[in-house]
Amino acid sequence: MRSARTYLYVPGDQPDKLGKALGRGADALIVDLEDAVAPARKEAARAQVGQWLRGLADGQGRSPEIWVRTNPGAAAAADIAEVACASLTGVVIAKTESRAEVDAADTALTAAEREAGITPGTIAVMPLLESAAALLAAADIARGPRVAALQLGEVDLAADLGAAPGPGETELLWARSQAVAASAAAGLFAPVGAVRADFRDLEGLRTSTEALRRMGFFGRACIHPAQLPVVREAFTPTAEEVDRARALVGEFTEASAEGTGIYADSNGRLVDAAVVRAAHRTLAAAGHNPGSTRER
Repeated sequence: MRSARTYLYVPGDQPDKLGKALGRGADALIVDLEDAVAPARKEAARAQVGQWLRGLADGQGRSPEIWVRTNPGAAAAADIAEVACASLTGVVIAKTESRAEVDAADTALTAAEREAGITPGTIAVMPLLESAAALLAAADIARGPRVAALQLGEVDLAADLGAAPGPGETELLWARSQAVAASAAAGLFAPVGAVRADFRDLEGLRTSTEALRRMGFFGRACIHPAQLPVVREAFTPTAEEVDRARALVGEFTEASAEGTGIYADSNGRLVDAAVVRAAHRTLAAAGHNPGSTRER
């Protein structure tokens, strides 16, 4: 199960922000070589990010995770060749619309890993779905090599669809459900939620993020450090949820030992293996930060 709840985007062409971002409290950083970097600065940004990454200690076991959002198309290979190193957790492939793009990233990563002396297959891939074409190909994309999770890019997606999301964001429900279903069908863990552009509206962020969690997402991308605590709390099980999950697992274990595959709990709710799988997910989520469950 993936542990990161908060992903903070950081511009790749601003070295001063990269160093500071490491201490912002995010579970993962996404260093952006795409939208945050002007076309004339992309080559310089690529070189700066590669140098910065190689100056960090080996990434294994270090927090936060470090991801790099590459440019789409042929430029992705050049980005990968420059940034692949032991400090890199994975690459976020911008504007992914086909399995072929994931395959191409895998090929580029394998060559770059060998060049860097890293075991091939070490660096993960997170396709960023930002268009109608991406949504319709999501099931195939999710089955691509190295794919650790899907992420939605809802600003570009809404523009492509001609949608204007309102306060309840109901216009994006189908797209979000598509990402969740494609992830589950491919055996991936939950997808990562999209950024919310208005970083000052923290209550709106909370409402939106809690809805994402109920839909089957885990974790969300952020564009400002102020968003991190809200997102982290939304994806951290409450003490009541943890207690309930523990009780369900214990009761089901006892029932199974007695030869019963389904039983009614103390509230009269039928409990079977599917309900218990959800309880195990709750416990696993809480276990990533022991003792950090929200207050009762």
